[in-house]
Amino acid sequence: MPKRGRNRKKTRTHVVQDDSNVGGVSALTSAESLKVPRSLVVRRGRTEPEVVELVSDIRKLMSPHTALNFKEDARNRKATLSHYAKELTSPLGITHLLALSQNSSNLNMRIARTPSGPTLTFKINQFSLSKQIRSVQRRPFQHDNKSASSTFLKAPIVVTNNFGDAKDAAPHLKLMRITFQNMFPAINVATVKLNDCRRVVLFNLVNNVDKAKKAEDGDVVKDKKEGGSDTLATNNTFEEVEVRHYAIRATPVGIDRKVRRLVQAKIPNLSKLNDISDYIMGQTSSGNVAPSATPTNGGGAAMSDSEPEDETSQVILPQKYSGKGNIKSQKSGLKLVELGPRLRLHLLKVERGLANGDVMYHSYVTKSTTEIISQKNRIVEEALLKKRRRDEQDDNVKRKNRAQEEKRDRKRGKRLEREKEVMDTLRGGLKEGEEDGSESGKDEASNDESNSDGQD
Repeated sequence: MPKRGRNRKKTRTHVVQDDSNVGGVSALTSAESLKVPRSLVVRRGRTEPEVVELVSDIRKLMSPHTALNFKEDARNRKATLSHYAKELTSPLGITHLLALSQNSSNLNMRIARTPSGPTLTFKINQFSLSKQIRSVQRRPFQHDNKSASSTFLKAPIVVTNNFGDAKDAAPHLKLMRITFQNMFPAINVATVKLNDCRRVVLFNLVNNVDKAKKAEDGDVVKDKKEGGSDTLATNNTFEEVEVRHYAIRATPVGIDRKVRRLVQAKIPNLSKLNDISDYIMGQTSSGNVAPSATPTNGGGAAMSDSEPEDETSQVILPQKYSGKGNIKSQKSGLKLVELGPRLRLHLLKVERGLANGDVMYHSYVTKSTTEIISQKNRIVEEALLKKRRRDEQDDNVKRKNRAQEEKRDRKRGKRLEREKEVMDTLRGGLKEGEEDGSESGKDEASNDESNSDGQD
């Protein structure tokens, strides 16, 4: 049967990349995306179920530029940070690795800057999960992850407190502050949208004076964590970083509480009222004032009991903010609601490389300049000795391989000579046989001739 109809005509359009646009908007977008820090939070080794929940909470704190649903393979639980950096830094653009590990007495967290370091090792003295913080709050913050205006779709604002002046602070304090700031994308104050500022992450440096005094006396200091072992405090300073995670809640001020509820789309029960004005004025259908009504001055312009009394927390919004009633050029009260998790970190050491290299700072071990120089010289000598031994081993391996090759060549030559001798012997025997055969043929021919003459 012949084919009916004509051939298919393609109607899809394909965008052809213009050479003039190379290095334009697309390149700018990729360059801007490369500046955004991306993190990966993993756990290494065997951990308790609470640590698994803590990892999930930290991932929410680091969102949106982190892997929320990353699952560690059980075979890679003991993988090093170098392995993670090698496998994930290039394809996924990971800039920071946060690894939590647990042993019989401590819970540690390492923050590493990929691909070349440095690495900061912290001891988690205390922590609280997000669900524990919500359980003790009277009005916890409600957020919807599916909505377009979700709280976790934008990066939080980073606040570092009590880390000292940029000039006078200790080097390890400067490094901690810079590391905490670089874990989150920077905010351009001139172009930032007010609606994108939904969360705040606070890093507060706390100097524990009580522990420091006990350390001077040589007393034994107990960790606050349950089940913590007794440790002898030998250093003079006990610096801990307190990590808090908050959500920003804005509420319009200057209006009655009931009006604000209507503005925020919280419809009350109006079944016993004749009109909406009865609800505003606090009157029932009989005309009496309800016991729970709030007196108003000037038709609902009184301050509500739930509004912030501190005028410093009331600001005039330059832009529209999330939530009902928070419009431009209107006054709103700002309040921070803790989301969790809550961490209390103690810096143990700082390494120059990615979980390796020389130690730039240690909380318990202090070395003089002479000791540091001698240690570096010893490390250099050990590295040179290791390199020299490796070179000698490589030379020995090459020499042995060369000797084996020469031995194989000699054996191969001898085998070829033996084969040649055998072939020559066979060829000589064949030639002698052929000569013998030719002579015997001649004798038989002469005998035949003689026999024929005799018969004649």
